[in-house]
Amino acid sequence: MNKILIDNKEIYPSKVVCIGRNYVEHIKELNNETPEEPVFFFKPNSSISSELVFPKGNTSCHYEAEISFLIEENKISAVAFGLDLTLREVQSKLKQKGLPWERAKAFNGAAVFSNFVSFNEDISELALELYINGELKQKGDVSMMIYKPNEIIKNLNTFSSFEDGDILMSGTPSGVGKFEVNDIFEGKLLYKNEVLINVKFDVKESSKI
Repeated sequence: MNKILIDNKEIYPSKVVCIGRNYVEHIKELNNETPEEPVFFFKPNSSISSELVFPKGNTSCHYEAEISFLIEENKISAVAFGLDLTLREVQSKLKQKGLPWERAKAFNGAAVFSNFVSFNEDISELALELYINGELKQKGDVSMMIYKPNEIIKNLNTFSSFEDGDILMSGTPSGVGKFEVNDIFEGKLLYKNEVLINVKFDVKESSKI
């Protein structure tokens, strides 16, 4: 199983719980409808990675930066900077046919994370920034979310459950787009405008899906 690191301790999440369409401006940029309730999808453990790898056999892949949370006993225990990788063209075709998104969202390496840091402060003060090749591409914070993290946890538990060590990805702000091999990503997770996590990823070429 794939692992994450929290304060240099290894944890093996059973799954990644993702929330879609959680920032108004991102909904607009993809011409989606605003949901009446949280939109959930899951990524398996096999999608988890600490490296940013362009998926083999694809000509286009989108980045989506997300504030990510480690869940223990149905509570947030740690935070990280995360990237939800999306095969947008594949996703669009699947959506048009009313089919599930797994081929576009759940492939190997589709959930990329920095190391996690223990966190028991006010999550409403968290924000993120994503830079690609030195250019600011995405910026957002918890106040911009339609559904706040604790609401998402409560709603998920009405039909499913978190295992200890599972990850919640809380949605992406506007500014998503394509990336290429050899791009350099810099992700920042901020608390009260101070950098809590700073992580860099060099996009690698994949030898496998």
